[in-house]
Amino acid sequence: MCYDIQAKLEAQLKRARRLNQAEVIRELETELEPYITNWHHVSGFTHPNLIIYTNETPDLPTIASWGLIPDWVKNENQANDLRRKTINARGESIFEKPSFRKSAQYHRCLICIDGFYEHHHKHGKTFPFFIQFENGEPITIAGLWSNWTNMQTGEILKTFSIVTVKANSFMAEIHNTPKLNEPRMPLILSDKNADNWISALSKSNDMDRIKSLIKPSKINLVAHTVRLLRGKHSIGNSPKASEIFHYKDFNKLF
Repeated sequence: MCYDIQAKLEAQLKRARRLNQAEVIRELETELEPYITNWHHVSGFTHPNLIIYTNETPDLPTIASWGLIPDWVKNENQANDLRRKTINARGESIFEKPSFRKSAQYHRCLICIDGFYEHHHKHGKTFPFFIQFENGEPITIAGLWSNWTNMQTGEILKTFSIVTVKANSFMAEIHNTPKLNEPRMPLILSDKNADNWISALSKSNDMDRIKSLIKPSKINLVAHTVRLLRGKHSIGNSPKASEIFHYKDFNKLF
């Protein structure tokens, strides 16, 4: 799964920088920066605001809240209850699940992050890992988005979900949550595949093209154990969240 990430502003602007969107970057860094947090560690269950790039405006980043609310949700109570279940979207079923089906067809997005956190279980204890690219570059992951209108207030809320896939061999060593049938990981995209992910579906075989992208990444990742992310001893949104931390009763995986 992918419930915990690191997404500092510089990483979130990766796509805009790659496309040389100087004016957009300048606007985000000045006018929007007060509304964007440098997330050293954040959980999707807190529904933070992050920058996403949608298929409607692929070159223009926008702000959305983590935890997708489909447009058919009737009221705020239902929205709050559902979005705890839509932080992640299983890539294998996004074209069938009611919560994700419309977004999979028409509303795909990209999220650029520094890295993500996963928990390894051993001898009844849990050890958090921070995972990132070997070269330290930002990671682009696939997402789905939706606009939901709160009929009580008239507010339009843009929300998103992170698409996950079966873990590759590297991530399978880390993500061994007992409650899951298989280890998972976010759908990581190369720059080329990122462009394809948010391109419009205009031909009959376009959906097959999108489905072909839903597979584990072969890009080299590295990982290390970090301080506790949850509970009363959690590190919180601190620069120390992703620093290497060694546990005495844990034999290092990598």
